[in-house]
Amino acid sequence: MELVSVDRIRAARSLLEAVVRRTPLEHARDLEREHGGPVHLKCENLQRTGSFKIRGAYTRIHGLADAERSRGVVAASAGNHAQGVALAAALLGTRATVFMPERAPLPKLAATRGYGAQVHLHGAVLEETLAEATAFAERTGAVFIHPFDHEDIIAGQGTVGLEILEQVPEAATILVPTGGGGLVAGIASAVRGLRPDVRIVGVQAESAAAWPSSLAAGHPVRRASMQTMADGIAVGQPGPVTYAHVSTLVDDVRTVSEESLSRAVLLCLERRKLVVEPAGAAAVAALLEHPGAFPPPIVAVLSGGNVDPLLLLQIIQHGMTAGGRYLKLRVCVPDRPGSLVGVLSRVSELGANVLDVEHSRIAGRLAVGEVEIELTLETRGPEHCAEVAAQLQHAGYTLSQ
Repeated sequence: MELVSVDRIRAARSLLEAVVRRTPLEHARDLEREHGGPVHLKCENLQRTGSFKIRGAYTRIHGLADAERSRGVVAASAGNHAQGVALAAALLGTRATVFMPERAPLPKLAATRGYGAQVHLHGAVLEETLAEATAFAERTGAVFIHPFDHEDIIAGQGTVGLEILEQVPEAATILVPTGGGGLVAGIASAVRGLRPDVRIVGVQAESAAAWPSSLAAGHPVRRASMQTMADGIAVGQPGPVTYAHVSTLVDDVRTVSEESLSRAVLLCLERRKLVVEPAGAAAVAALLEHPGAFPPPIVAVLSGGNVDPLLLLQIIQHGMTAGGRYLKLRVCVPDRPGSLVGVLSRVSELGANVLDVEHSRIAGRLAVGEVEIELTLETRGPEHCAEVAAQLQHAGYTLSQ
């Protein structure tokens, strides 16, 4: 299979010049100490439709013949590809039908319809949705726009790589969130043709990672099960086109935990003031989970920012827990007036914020005349957690966690 060339990506860039935004880079100084040099974030979460997907979708649909475009296009997506196809089709004057999983996030569903696509909900997982979209294409003659496994898609996504090399010409490592592989394949195709010394690393959620086993086997392998908050990169099996590119051009694929993903989302929100979905924050999660593993200067791609507000709330809480910002304690005190007030006053003096209090006289481990107070506290981090616990014990309280 012939790989996508730099010239083909340059042609896609000329095509996209009036369509997509040249997204900015954020200098992430707070991540530099662990990695020994500059770290930059490529903000595709600020792209039109909230992700990089418009680049590949527009390139692919523009490349259709007039007769093909007249039949309309169809896509399957959990959200970001759906929005990219919907907008690209609208800009190019063709009908778009999009199939989404039954539990697709409501904001992504509303946005896809807002761009003018006709949306059908089908299937519990993306593979079922994909099969229904393919069947629709066969029934109606609509052209199926694959979310990643096509050369035009890869060429469009590769324009991100051209921008990165212009914005950080001295880049040594580029970290890329990776699901089906269209984005990392495109970036690798662009970068290898211009700077073959740059290290390209794909990043997957460890509970939805199909690439490590596929690369080890020498061909695409289906992952039996997936469960991750990073729905945008939860792809069960690479395609043959992306596999050819990634296996040839990408240096490494790393995996990250759910805890690291949630910490990365929280870090982007708190420190960079950027809303990033879990899949989009996978490259930052790799920086948090694998300190010192990547030669600087480093560019981490933030691939998308389309996240349900309710999920974002849960992720923030999960990220704070993973980052040691919550502390749960059981405090045993004498059962007499003022005991609870005394504990809460001491906690306040130590600078912790009380989120929840439970007061029990009937726990089996209690002696007569004792009461157990279970506290959930918001702290400033792991060191503060240790300080609060130590100071409470120093004050004579018996603690358990």
